[in-house]
Formats: sequence, C-alpha cells, structure tokens
Amino acid sequence: MAFVELEHKGDIAVLTINRPEALNALNDEVISQLDKVLDSIDSSSVRCLIVTGAGQKAFVAGADIAQMSGLTKAEGEVFGKNGNDVFRKLETLPIPTIAAVNGFALGGGCELSMSCDIRLCADTAVFGQPEVGLGITPGFGGTQRMARLIGPGKAKELIYTARNIKAPEALSVGLVQAVYPADQLLAEAEKMAYRIAGNAPIAVRACKKAVNDGLQVDMDAAVKVEEKLFGSCFETRDQKNAMSAFIEKRKHDPFING
Repeated sequence: MAFVELEHKGDIAVLTINRPEALNALNDEVISQLDKVLDSIDSSSVRCLIVTGAGQKAFVAGADIAQMSGLTKAEGEVFGKNGNDVFRKLETLPIPTIAAVNGFALGGGCELSMSCDIRLCADTAVFGQPEVGLGITPGFGGTQRMARLIGPGKAKELIYTARNIKAPEALSVGLVQAVYPADQLLAEAEKMAYRIAGNAPIAVRACKKAVNDGLQVDMDAAVKVEEKLFGSCFETRDQKNAMSAFIEKRKHDPFING
C-alpha cells in the first residue's frame, strides 16, 4: 500500500499512515487502503496493534480539505460513512490497539486516535476538532467518541470552540493516557504493546469485548456480558497453564492463544 504500511514485529504490528508530504491527511485513497490493511490483520498471530503517522510533524493532520471542499451534501454523507465504517472496523478489532500520536492529530486524526483503545502521545502532539471553523461538523465519530472519553461538557467546549489542545492538557482531561518525549514515543508504545501481547490473548480479547460491549448497555446487562466472557476463558489451554503454574508456584509456559 502506498499510504498505509503494516510492519510485523513478533506478536505485535505497527500500522503507519504514510503520507507525510500532506501531514498524513486522510483522503479517499488513504481511507480505502486503511480498510484493506485492517482486513489483512490476523488476530491469531498479532496480539496488539500500534497506529501511528509517518514523519515528525503529524499523526494525521485531518481529512483532506482540498478533497472535501467541493463535496455535495450527498457526497459529504458518503465520505463521512466511509470514514466511520473504517474507524469502527479499527475500534472493533478483536485485538487491543494503541495510538502513538507523534504530532498533529486534528479532525480526522483526532478521530482516528479515539478509535484506538489506548492513546499515548509525544510531548509535541496537538489534538483538536476544528471542523466548525470550516463550516462542518466532525464527520468520523468525533462528536460521539470525544463525549464518551472525556465527558460531554469538555467535549462540547472543544468541539464548539474548535480549540486545539497540547499534550499536557490532553493528558489532564483524559484524552491520552501518557505523554513521552517525541523520540521515545514509539519505543514506549511498543513496550506497552509487548506487555499486552505477553498476557493470555483470549483473555485480553475478552476484556476488550467486555468493556466495549458493556459500555453500550445498562449495568445489569453489562455484568451479564462480563459473566459470559469470564466463563468463556475457562477450559482454554492458557487458563489451565496459568492457573496450574500459580498453584504450583512456578512460571507459566508461554501463552499460545488457545
């Protein structure tokens, strides 16, 4: 793929939006390639995915305004749906995902990062939903995910004002989980990814599903979601391996995704 690269590193993989000359802006081709790359990921061999941007300036600076400027109402809806479909595919991947935000994450870039399970960023990162300053709304889930992540009040403030925020504020409001020097970001993201990958894959995937599905229903229904997924882990080889090792006070064998 010209604009989306996938590099396997043992049990983890790094997906890079590679259009640095345009600050990794999202156009139809980038979105289409991202869709195909996500389809190619084998969750039986990849245990955690890192998403980042090429270059030193941007994670993804946003959707391609030059492409959007001439869209009709119908074409705008199609463009939004295409982006939303791909971002939902990323959000619902069975495996955990980490956004390593290495610079500007504006508009579609902020929305891409929010489609990942965990967000880590460089101290140079800048986040924002500037769409109302361009006469449009966020179109790739920004109004929905930001409100869920940082609360409706703060989300509305940032969206209504089109104000960008830097890494320290993003951390303080809970949009990101950690901030690192730019030259350490990817290494720290990989360290976290390998730590995740070292745990029982079936259990980790079940935890992701429990959190995501549980957030969509009330607490009574949510705990039932957890009960089912909790039960599904028993009698797996990983569960027998780890619990036997704990009882016998020895190190468990490597988890085998089974």
